[in-house]
Amino acid sequence: MHMLDWNTYRQQLLAGVGGFGKLNPDIIKGYTTLSRAGQKAGHLDEKTRELIALAVAITLRCDGCITVHTAEARERGATREEIAEVLVLRSPSMPARPSSIPPARSTHSTPPPKSIPTPEENS
Repeated sequence: MHMLDWNTYRQQLLAGVGGFGKLNPDIIKGYTTLSRAGQKAGHLDEKTRELIALAVAITLRCDGCITVHTAEARERGATREEIAEVLVLRSPSMPARPSSIPPARSTHSTPPPKSIPTPEENS
């Protein structure tokens, strides 16, 4: 079994997002604006928000989100024990069946349709 180097993966992910930002800066600006708006609410501290975001990332099985929110939680003072608690809270209720994996993660195993009719064929 191959173990993923999460630190390297996070660096590659952030570099990829940076490259995408150069192609379409408005998308990154929109995401940043939305993210900052959520931080201004002020009812939850930054560490708690990141721990919740980590739990959501685990639920969605989003590897990139997990790496980013784990690092962000650590930077905001979350301990290894707090992060482990988030993992334990999430893990028992996560189904193990491949059919339960969200569609975005399972589309790579779905065969493409045999053919998609062109507009001319539909008329």
